[in-house]
Amino acid sequence: MVIGLIDWGQILYIPAAFQQTDSVALQEFIRSNSFGLLVSQLNGEPFATHLPMLLDANTGSSGKLYTHLARSNPQWTGVQGQQVLAIFSGPHAYVSPTWYEAIKVVPTWNYLAVHVYGKARIIEQPTELMTLLERSVETYEASQSTAWQLDSQDSFIGKLLQQIVGLEIEVERIEGKWKISQNQPVERQEKVARALESQDDHNAQAIAALMRERLKFA
Repeated sequence: MVIGLIDWGQILYIPAAFQQTDSVALQEFIRSNSFGLLVSQLNGEPFATHLPMLLDANTGSSGKLYTHLARSNPQWTGVQGQQVLAIFSGPHAYVSPTWYEAIKVVPTWNYLAVHVYGKARIIEQPTELMTLLERSVETYEASQSTAWQLDSQDSFIGKLLQQIVGLEIEVERIEGKWKISQNQPVERQEKVARALESQDDHNAQAIAALMRERLKFA
């Protein structure tokens, strides 16, 4: 997939040890880390916007992503029919070479990430756009003790609707990278997990938990 000077097929470098190909795991990752980065081309240059994106895995051949952005954001003006990239990032943590208790080792970073490639379609029709907003509110308000309700009949909402543009991305390819020290001997993985568990940081704790889960089957 080529846009301008960018070959999307070479964006994410994934050594074989770090490949995540389980479609269910990839879909769950996107839903759990749905605030992503949408990258496209605008006037021949890369352009990116941070956006919440909803995944509908049961629509189309490989699923679709839905989001919306401000009409004042120029990204939407050139995105119709374009191949775009959506990036979703998960927990990440620095790994010190001192944890290995070995020589000739270097620092690294453990992390999880998913890249989604697909063709974009602009959504401006009011009914379709309102449906997208209703789904977004329903999804993100579900975790609230008192859910906020979107009133489609409210003139205030009607005015705001005119200030946004919806976007549908038909998924063509998903790439996942789970880099959690799988390329190291089990003994080193244990040491890294222990070091991460000792840190008062939610990212480090999350990576350690993922490592522990994998080590159960190592």
